[in-house]
Amino acid sequence: MAPEEQLKLIKQGTVEIIEEEELLKKLKGKRPLRIKAGFDPTAPDLHLGHTVLLQKMRQFQQLGHEVYFVIGDFTAMIGDPTGRSQVRPPLSREEVLENAKTYEHQVFKVLIPEKTNIVFNSSWLSSLGTEGIIKLAGQYTVARMLERDDFSKRFKEGVPIYIHEFLYPLLQGYDSVVLKADVELGGTDQKFNLLVGRDLQRAFGQEPQVCITLPLLVGLDGVKKMSKSYGNYIGITEEPNQMFGKIMSISDELMWDYYLLLTDYTQEEIEEFRKNLHPMTAKKRLAHYIVSRYHSKESADKALEFFEKTFSKREFPEDAPTIQVPRGYRKKAYEFLVELGIEPSKNSARRLIEGGGLRIEGRKIEDPNEEIEVLQDIHLQTGKKRFYKIVAT
Repeated sequence: MAPEEQLKLIKQGTVEIIEEEELLKKLKGKRPLRIKAGFDPTAPDLHLGHTVLLQKMRQFQQLGHEVYFVIGDFTAMIGDPTGRSQVRPPLSREEVLENAKTYEHQVFKVLIPEKTNIVFNSSWLSSLGTEGIIKLAGQYTVARMLERDDFSKRFKEGVPIYIHEFLYPLLQGYDSVVLKADVELGGTDQKFNLLVGRDLQRAFGQEPQVCITLPLLVGLDGVKKMSKSYGNYIGITEEPNQMFGKIMSISDELMWDYYLLLTDYTQEEIEEFRKNLHPMTAKKRLAHYIVSRYHSKESADKALEFFEKTFSKREFPEDAPTIQVPRGYRKKAYEFLVELGIEPSKNSARRLIEGGGLRIEGRKIEDPNEEIEVLQDIHLQTGKKRFYKIVAT
């Protein structure tokens, strides 16, 4: 594919390319580019939010470029301060390595194994030593670090910023130096860290990497970025019926972002779906696609059948009781059931949920503390025969 055509494809679904002219020049160099993205194993298992970057990495692979999946086993012990209002709790070496095991296996649900280099940044960061870290710290000023929005905000509010947090973007940037990265990918919240990589490469006499930022995938609540800490995530190892049901619970508008960021469909194909398909049909196609990718087509077929049998309009009683709540109403699952009068007590609500007796839009809720937010009308089922329509007003 010609460099200009590659660039057009790469730009699809991105927020910013720094700098686009540099990327085109690199593409015209007629050699495979070294594409880097880092993932800190701070929790076990990947979710669909992680796969936004993986999807773009796969695209680079299909264009013939070389991908480096960096497992930040060293940096995870520091903790990325990006977007944090306070210091992250430290992780032990054992916790990080245990989480990293799942990452190594799960990335190949998206990436092409024979075209993927999996590297651990401890293999070079551990050997930096005190002298190396001091030299690295000498490449950046405190004033530059305080240009970061989250650091600046914490400084103004008198919230402590610890020295090791300043080291994080430097170490991430040094990863790019070691790998001689041509391109680094990250979410929009990673822009500062990516730019540090450019600065350090210049300081080490290298051609600076191109930084490509991608949107943060919005979670099931339709508001915050997908994250396990917010409980609004879809894990890529979740069982097929649950994964299918979660995807069916997202809003019609959010669905198109999922199409763009999580599938191989082109923008033209997505626009055709948007024009010609009923939103329910389009959403079922999306759910089937994603379940097929992370499980199998057979699993996706069964999940679709289960969803249609259990949660289609003909199965959900038309005369189900209606409960009105203010749009944006948000409670923990067990509190939700009690406050809406569905369960008589918090203890009975907890027992019901822990026993697998609560479903929202077909998705089983198993954690009594999972927060439920009503941003649109939803179908709720408790047990086998109790159905409710929760209406957002």
